[in-house]
Amino acid sequence: MKYYNSIVDTIGNTPLVKLNKVTKGIRGTVLAKVEYFNPGNSVKDRIAVSMIEDAERRGILKPGGTIIEGTSGNTGMGLALAAIGKGYKCIFTMADKQSKEKMDILRAVGAEVIVCPTNVAPDDPRSYYSVAKRLNQEIPNSLYPNQYDNLANTEAHYVSTGPEIWRDTDGRITHFAASVGTGGTISGTSRFLKEQNPQLFTLGLDTYGSVFKKYKETGVFDTGEIYPYLTEGIGEDILPQNVDFDVIDQFIKVTDKDAAIMARRLSREEGLFVGWSCGTAVHGALEWAREHLTDDDVLVILLPDHGTRYLAKIYNDTWMNDHGFLENRQFKTARDIITSKNGSGVLTTLGRDVTVSQAIQVLNRQGISQIPVTDPEGHIVGSLTDSTILNRLIDDPAVKDKAVSEVMDKPFKFVGLDNTVDVLSSLIDRENKALLVRDETQQVHIITQADLLAAMTN
Repeated sequence: MKYYNSIVDTIGNTPLVKLNKVTKGIRGTVLAKVEYFNPGNSVKDRIAVSMIEDAERRGILKPGGTIIEGTSGNTGMGLALAAIGKGYKCIFTMADKQSKEKMDILRAVGAEVIVCPTNVAPDDPRSYYSVAKRLNQEIPNSLYPNQYDNLANTEAHYVSTGPEIWRDTDGRITHFAASVGTGGTISGTSRFLKEQNPQLFTLGLDTYGSVFKKYKETGVFDTGEIYPYLTEGIGEDILPQNVDFDVIDQFIKVTDKDAAIMARRLSREEGLFVGWSCGTAVHGALEWAREHLTDDDVLVILLPDHGTRYLAKIYNDTWMNDHGFLENRQFKTARDIITSKNGSGVLTTLGRDVTVSQAIQVLNRQGISQIPVTDPEGHIVGSLTDSTILNRLIDDPAVKDKAVSEVMDKPFKFVGLDNTVDVLSSLIDRENKALLVRDETQQVHIITQADLLAAMTN
């Protein structure tokens, strides 16, 4: 008889599938590494077993223990499957932007799920990172695997995913592409492949609102790059230790919309019912491949998960329509707004050391009600609005002689060029009176409530 001792033994050895229709006009051979063939329907099954067995070897997880992890869903599923076989309990923290399907699936396999707010800083006690860490400290015999900084994550792909790709391509792979979240998949796989072929090129796919691309190109961790985005499971507002920038040759960013549309195309045109970040990986990789791939090249794109996680989102026409992602309803975008302003001047800013009275003069002279504040190097460090100044002056008239840095608010949020008006409007509130966007030349533009109103009525 041929059988497996547990479901965990079926992890790995996922197939390579040639892409045929979405690759029209692209030279070379493009293959997809389809990770939804893992029992938990995602690439994260690989790291779940690796992290648990590493903790067991080191004696920090004992029988009857509890596994506590912050997850976008897929790592949680892998951990839950491994925990069932090994007799552990699971508690998972998730950001509220994650799909309901992911939460329901985790509960279905016996895990406790705690939902945390998305739009808070990583070190905020309410974030899903912080809640997981706190529970780990409070619950005896518990493990916080920390997939972001646990190098057993990278090791899992070094010993399995990389060798599988090398074996199945007969060593002919020339390019590898994957979306980047914790960084373990792309780093471990790429490290192995580059050891076999130092000329192999690795492409990392990032999302707008994430810090990876700029950090790779400049070495600068720019908080101005961080803003809310919709795509799940990739991109970060932190630098996980598992991201090895030395083995990633280039990053490309992909919009939420382009990723969602490509995921749907893969389902309809290739028969691959895949998740949202799979669309990110394929869209970005193919855009790059059109200009760079040659006839003899072999590009492997890793597809992380299955489409069942996103039935209420990208595979729901109403949801897609509401977000302006379908052709029959087009919301204007940040790009449209700054284009319609017809390049009307360079963004006006204030130095943080000017006085409040000088700031009032600038606002009046320019006829504006909000303005970004910069440090001497030109970095945006805060914001100032007429309502803030008015409230502070009412409380203390002497404020007019103080430096702007003493009264300014937080910097306005940066958004992507292709964020639609409905998304932009949801980001403007009492604490964030305007939005900032960088165009392709890296010039910064401001989008105000008045701009949004004009976009919706013109």
